[in-house]
Amino acid sequence: MITFKINYKTFLVSMLTVTLFSCSDPWSDRESNGDENLNSTLTEAITNTSQTSKFAELLTKTGYDKILSASKTYTVFAPSNEAIAQLDAAILNNPEALSAFVANHITLTAYSSARSEETVQIKMLSEKYLTFKGNNLISDATIVSADHYAKNGVFHVINHILTPQKNIWEYIKSQTGSSSMSNYLVSLDDFYIYTSDSIAKRNNTTPGVIADSLSNSFLKNVYNVKNEKNSYTMFLIEDEGFNSEVNNLKPYLNKTTNKPTIDSTTIYSRYFTVRDMVFPKAYKLNELPGELTTRFGVKVPINKSQIVGEPIVLSNGIVYRMKKMEVPLKDRLVPTIIQGEKNAGYFPSDLRSKMMYRDLKNPLGVAFNDLFVINTKVSNAQIRYVATDMYSIKYKVSWMAINTQSTVFQQRVAIVNNKIVQYLPYIPVAVNFYEEVPIGEVEITQSGDLTTYLLANPTTADGTNSLTLDYLKFVPDVK
Repeated sequence: MITFKINYKTFLVSMLTVTLFSCSDPWSDRESNGDENLNSTLTEAITNTSQTSKFAELLTKTGYDKILSASKTYTVFAPSNEAIAQLDAAILNNPEALSAFVANHITLTAYSSARSEETVQIKMLSEKYLTFKGNNLISDATIVSADHYAKNGVFHVINHILTPQKNIWEYIKSQTGSSSMSNYLVSLDDFYIYTSDSIAKRNNTTPGVIADSLSNSFLKNVYNVKNEKNSYTMFLIEDEGFNSEVNNLKPYLNKTTNKPTIDSTTIYSRYFTVRDMVFPKAYKLNELPGELTTRFGVKVPINKSQIVGEPIVLSNGIVYRMKKMEVPLKDRLVPTIIQGEKNAGYFPSDLRSKMMYRDLKNPLGVAFNDLFVINTKVSNAQIRYVATDMYSIKYKVSWMAINTQSTVFQQRVAIVNNKIVQYLPYIPVAVNFYEEVPIGEVEITQSGDLTTYLLANPTTADGTNSLTLDYLKFVPDVK
């Protein structure tokens, strides 16, 4: 038994040694790899390597030679002299563009070609993200000579230059003047769609106070397509197709204003068109599905025959130029659901003590939340809700309302739109009934926010003046 224990210990030590060796970090092991550049900075090592002497000249020209001589740890993807020969003269002769070009080949921390990750997104000093794939691909360039270590990092020689690409927002801005959709998107820097957007604009008067992306209603409320870390697919519609979609929406986004020079209906119709033209993830042409669903629940058909030219590959995604994007109204005008527990107010002021926010399960075991108000002692109790982005159309209204008391009671809904109050009839709320109930129809004449009230039965008797709501559903009556 003693011999067995000694052998077992020896076996464990041997296995631990193998494990540590096999999991070792190439950066940590660089001292023993014989690289003659280990006593040099990255600037010196790249300069002294014949394959990368031209890139070393650009480091000096842009001042990045000093950065790569500092004590921080960097990785440099250094283009070969042959690759640098392909650099556009417009970049070479523009100091700002050249600085961004050089920065797009440098990243903080050491990335060896011996990596465990199949793919990793790397943030370059240009603020762009590049994809390091496998052991020898960075973006569309191949590493032809890897893992040249210096005392403050590592560099790899690559066969192509890594020119910084525009992101989607930069591309959109470059299309203003030739694209109505691009013009509109950029115009939202000045016009706000929601009140919260106006607050961001007021706070953005001093540089650095708040990110400028938060002051454009599209970037703030849809997707921030300036974001270099994430990837997106965007469909940029040509003028005729864009205007056609906008005109299709105008009857359902009717808005009046006291400023006769502002056509709010057109502004909002454009917004509801463009917000459904961007999706998370960059879909290559062979990956595009026949339909995509927006973050707002709109199902958008993707007709590849309407694509104009080649996909435009950008630093954070892909743009497809489209002749048209026809979205059926039945898919565009999505239902609105108001959750009962998400109330915006109540009356009288002391009603809060009677309001219960419940966690329930339906007969199938599905969990949900709702609001239940009981024994109010008043005859005019009401709960207020606000629905946003309502269309100017007739809605069919229903509710899910769970009555867990022993008796049936009645409640109704009142809707305020364009200063007109519409009352739906009182509806009995059956005991322990877990199905959606139609409660009437309402005609909305002005699109936008909609104030809705849940009204109790006008009696002070306990058990008959209760209120309950899981949700209210407004379904556009699209003909």
